Amino acid sequence: TTLLPWMCNEHGDWGHVNYPKCPTHNGYNKYFVFYADSLHLLSLANFVNNLPDSVYFFIYTFRTGNMQQWPEETYQAFEILSSNLLQLRTVANDNPYVFFCKKGDWLSAQEAYGTNPHDTVNFYATIATNFTSGKVSSTLIGPATSWKTLHWLQYPIENPTSDSVHLELKAYKSNSDSITAIPFLSTSQYDINDLYNYVDVTTYPYLRLNFLTKDDSLKTPSQLKRWQVTYDEAPETAINPTKGFLFYKDTLQEGDVFKFAVATENVSRYDMDSLLVKYWVQDKNNQIISLPNSYCKLRKHPSGDVLIDTITFNTTGLAGLNHIWYEVNPVDTNTGKYAQLEQYHFNNIAEKPFYVSSDRTNPLLDVTFDNIHILNGDIVSAKPYILVTLKDENKFLALNDTSLFGLYISNKTTGTENRIYFNNPELQYTLAQLPKNSFKIEYRPILADGKFQLRIQAKDVSNNESGDVDYRIDFEVINKATVTNVYNYPNPFSTSTRFVFTLTGSEIPDDFRIQIFTITGKFIREIGLNELGNVHVGNNITQFAWDGTDMYGDKLANGVYFFKVIARLNSETIEHRATDADKFFKQGVGKMYI
Repeated sequence: TTLLPWMCNEHGDWGHVNYPKCPTHNGYNKYFVFYADSLHLLSLANFVNNLPDSVYFFIYTFRTGNMQQWPEETYQAFEILSSNLLQLRTVANDNPYVFFCKKGDWLSAQEAYGTNPHDTVNFYATIATNFTSGKVSSTLIGPATSWKTLHWLQYPIENPTSDSVHLELKAYKSNSDSITAIPFLSTSQYDINDLYNYVDVTTYPYLRLNFLTKDDSLKTPSQLKRWQVTYDEAPETAINPTKGFLFYKDTLQEGDVFKFAVATENVSRYDMDSLLVKYWVQDKNNQIISLPNSYCKLRKHPSGDVLIDTITFNTTGLAGLNHIWYEVNPVDTNTGKYAQLEQYHFNNIAEKPFYVSSDRTNPLLDVTFDNIHILNGDIVSAKPYILVTLKDENKFLALNDTSLFGLYISNKTTGTENRIYFNNPELQYTLAQLPKNSFKIEYRPILADGKFQLRIQAKDVSNNESGDVDYRIDFEVINKATVTNVYNYPNPFSTSTRFVFTLTGSEIPDDFRIQIFTITGKFIREIGLNELGNVHVGNNITQFAWDGTDMYGDKLANGVYFFKVIARLNSETIEHRATDADKFFKQGVGKMYI
């Protein structure tokens, strides 16, 4: 492999060890990069030795120059360029080093170096030039609302002079497109008092002056004494939070309403027309999110006026780190230009980060049959009132969408499952209202005899499910109205006992009484439906607890007592439903012990 010692920095041509010129440029006026290994450093010595006189030579190290490993030939090649003893031999390998000279001019040689690898070396050199002409350009002038006058003055260094001098005027649009409005103003035209006749300010609100001078003989440029353009300035507004600022908070819960406002002040002497403002959000993925009412026009904005505009928006879907952006006098979407001419625009944009916490808490699902939390496999009414409630702790993301639910009824006898849609006439629902945030479903089916399963899927607006698995409850329906024997629990008892029984059908008996007797048949107490509390179709254990007192409130003596139940629906006796507990009853009469 041939190792090549240098490369032209401009176009990448590689040279050879003994050929120090760039083949393409065929000269020494380009930069070259050398690599600090022994072969290349010998090539560097050849390169320096072969440079013709009057060529400028400049070298500096990058990262490391390996100064202590240079061959003797390379040291000597550099030392003959300078009338002063160079420090090449003493510079550490990794320390920065700079050398400059004009070949053949010993006094031009200069060097600079650091004493440790992290030093910064500043190097300056002056090179005499041979130009016969030159140009001085002004800064960009404007923006203006009207052009008035132009004045300039120059003077030559020598007198008499043969300098050629003139002034050029260029006009610029807001998008930086330009034309030469006045190509040549000679020294006989130092003043223009009607500049507006030369430049249309509505099209060209900016100007630039170019001073051109030429001296072929002495090469001494004429000097610019002054130049001046008078014009009416454009107005200038700037965002100024010290005049008004509202930032709701930097961390919000998803669904909360974000509020932001900041003041802008007309800091110029000129009035502005109705001011356009624009808002947008940059989300966690750096996507631009448009906001409602994000592009609007405010009132007029006179000199010294302060405008404060407020924007509010819901943070749903903005979980994560976001940035609110606010721009005054933005580009008009109709024209593609700034809505109003203004001196500067960099001070018209504000940005503020804010964080939206996502909702990670599961909603709570509650299901009752006829206001009872049934057990799996319980008997329920053939016309049950099924109440489904979904509650969410989030006070901002309302449960107001039926797609958050999936309700299904399975007939376990036939093995079929049907979805209950929200347009079902047997179903009514109430959307959640904030801040309570509770969605309610009321389902009143009419069911045939059989065993069924209710399955419910539920989630909140943030897709948090109510549980790891669907809610499921099995139940049985018996349309025929029946009642089991009523037994008391506990039995025996000392302080109180409750009554346990099962009802089937779809209605509550309109007459339901428990009558208690002594062993001699004496009637001592009757407990009616109004005392028993919430009786429902299905398994019942009464809220009422009998304390062992008679109809007068007197405590009964310890011993055995009999009781029987009267149950009627629509004036007809309800049929008895047989159970395993019937063996404790004789002809519908039960026995209790105090």
